[in-house]
Amino acid sequence: MLKRGGRGNSPSGAAGTRAGELAVLCPACPQVGMNLPVGWESVPEAKSNTRDPSLAQGWAYFVEEDTFKNFLHEYGTLIVQEPSKCSNHDAVNRERAMEGYAASGAGTCDCTRHDMKRPNGVGDLQKGERYVNMDYVFFRSLNVRPTVPYVTVSYDIACQWSIKLIERMKTYPPDMHIVDHTIRYFIPKFHLPAHRLACLILFSLNYNRNCGRTDGEGVERGWDHINPIAASTREMGPGNRRDTLDAHFGDWNWKKTCSMASFLLRQIKEAVLELEEKSRIHEEFTEGLPAEDVAAWTELLDAWEEDNSKLNPFEASLKALSQQSVRRQLAEEETKDLNDGTAFSMHEEISASQLVTLGLELENQQRRLAVDQELLGLHATDDQKTKITLRSNTLRRKIEAWIEVQHMYIPSLRVIRSRTAEERSNPELPSPQETPLLLPSAIPNNTPCDIRLRQIEFRLRQAQCNDALDDLRDALCLRSFVLIDKSRFQRGQRQNTRSQGIVDRIQAKVKAACNRYRAARNAIATLASFLQQVGWEDTFPALKDEDVRPLTPDDGPLGKGKPKGGTRSEGRRNLTWIWTRIGDSLEFKEDARLDESLRIEWCKSRARRDRWKEEVELLVEEMRRVKEFFLTKAKDWETLAVLSSADWGLPSVVQDQATVDGRVAYAKEQSAQFSAMREHCLDVWKGVDEYVKQSGRGVKLAAAGEGEKDDEEDDEAEQVPVHSTEYGAYD
Repeated sequence: MLKRGGRGNSPSGAAGTRAGELAVLCPACPQVGMNLPVGWESVPEAKSNTRDPSLAQGWAYFVEEDTFKNFLHEYGTLIVQEPSKCSNHDAVNRERAMEGYAASGAGTCDCTRHDMKRPNGVGDLQKGERYVNMDYVFFRSLNVRPTVPYVTVSYDIACQWSIKLIERMKTYPPDMHIVDHTIRYFIPKFHLPAHRLACLILFSLNYNRNCGRTDGEGVERGWDHINPIAASTREMGPGNRRDTLDAHFGDWNWKKTCSMASFLLRQIKEAVLELEEKSRIHEEFTEGLPAEDVAAWTELLDAWEEDNSKLNPFEASLKALSQQSVRRQLAEEETKDLNDGTAFSMHEEISASQLVTLGLELENQQRRLAVDQELLGLHATDDQKTKITLRSNTLRRKIEAWIEVQHMYIPSLRVIRSRTAEERSNPELPSPQETPLLLPSAIPNNTPCDIRLRQIEFRLRQAQCNDALDDLRDALCLRSFVLIDKSRFQRGQRQNTRSQGIVDRIQAKVKAACNRYRAARNAIATLASFLQQVGWEDTFPALKDEDVRPLTPDDGPLGKGKPKGGTRSEGRRNLTWIWTRIGDSLEFKEDARLDESLRIEWCKSRARRDRWKEEVELLVEEMRRVKEFFLTKAKDWETLAVLSSADWGLPSVVQDQATVDGRVAYAKEQSAQFSAMREHCLDVWKGVDEYVKQSGRGVKLAAAGEGEKDDEEDDEAEQVPVHSTEYGAYD
């Protein structure tokens, strides 16, 4: 090494060798003083704003870059990104910086009802959706042009982002402030179910006034159009990239403008018919309710719509009776009977209610053991088989001890079990999970059994139904969140496999809750016939597979995929009864629990009707605005045509007659185009006012261009009566 390193050719010899000097260097890597050009330190970056400036400079959709960067430099460290207190939002909790990239994506501010990019409504992101980036885009877009003072904002993390928005605004420069504006915040309808329960109503576009049928998801639909060009723009210089995206955003907005006539016509046709149907359903529902209750609910709902801080009529404040609640009531009743000397007890330690309660617990253990044993499969390990065997032995001992006490309360069961054992062809005992417990609901009516035992089980079975429904609703909400998270964020085989494993475990909980409810309901049916109880079917309806649906239509019944014909949105569908009924014992049927369940469903019914009514009103107003907009644009271009023919005092080289004629011709062409677009609207929308007045009956409207693709396919939307804004980000 010394020889090859040239140490033999140096007077200092081996003693003068420096650290690393004998290493063989890579000739392709940059080696200072060897293979780098002179002055390499001062060579400008290949891609920068200096070498590749934007030609638009904030004239269209992207904000002006230098001002934006200065703002981020000044306020980026001052604005604290607080962790989300709602769901585990990646946009809040997982700021993602991409090493070596000038931007990790873009945040945008859109018109949410019509999915059009707003002026100065696009800005680069450097580290996820930081509040400081999104604040700048939001306030800049509202201030760049005059806006009405009523703004509705839809953002998938609105519940967190909005908390200190006004406080943050006060720290920003004065040109970022919005004064005398009323701002309302909502969460897009598809994203809403992944949020906590408190957000589901407070930030819902379905239940708040003056939202129409806006879904708030317009900004997400826009990325389907722009994402395909990401592969090319990521290689561009910063200025060229922004100009390219500006051009695509402009193309998108212009296509939307050209199709506005047919789009609004389709919307008004649908909205009028839906309003008629929802009004009829709500009126029929209201007619069957006590007038005094409807009056009280109306007052409550009106007050909440005016001020969301008041009592929320959509929230349930009372819980259904659980098994624990019923057990406590039974224990209190037994204490009273003991004091009165009328207690029904055949065992000094186990009372009648405890007997039935223990029986229900053993029944659940049998069900769980059967499921776990089935999941073992053909290739179970010895350790897995041992655990199941030990559980089986433990359960068998519990059942045998319980049966001994049961025979004290129901002596006739001893004879029945002996007869069954004699008739059994297989001499072996049945497995613990198959051993019949013969609870009062499973005993034939002609078999002697104290009626008090049947009454106790009847009450406990109702509570068991309530608990099963609670577990079912919890599992469905959890499954909905996991499926949305899997669809949006999980990529690659490993992550998808792990997510699917979680979904499968949750689905097992869904099925277990369904089985518990159905078994408990069957027991109630048997006991009700003996106890002559009526009306229980209304309290505990039969649970069908199609009833097992989450709040959001993210999948089909019992997680089997979307049903035939697709899913229905909140404004068109009714929730299945598991979300609108509170199971309760029949003796409590006249108390506040049933009243609350009816109140919530009535409020939702009125909200569906009101949103469609608002949608019709909004569409009529939007049609008027479109006609006025086209007329104004036509006049503006006529004014520009006159201005173009005036003498600008420029040299003849710049302003010769051919150039002037060209400017005038272009302005007149634009004016004629907008005039033609207005005439097209007048022609296509002929008869709309009468159509609305007659609720769609007997009035024929023009064809709405059904062949065109409707970008509002998920027609749940967000909006304000006059102006609405939504924003989000793309990667």
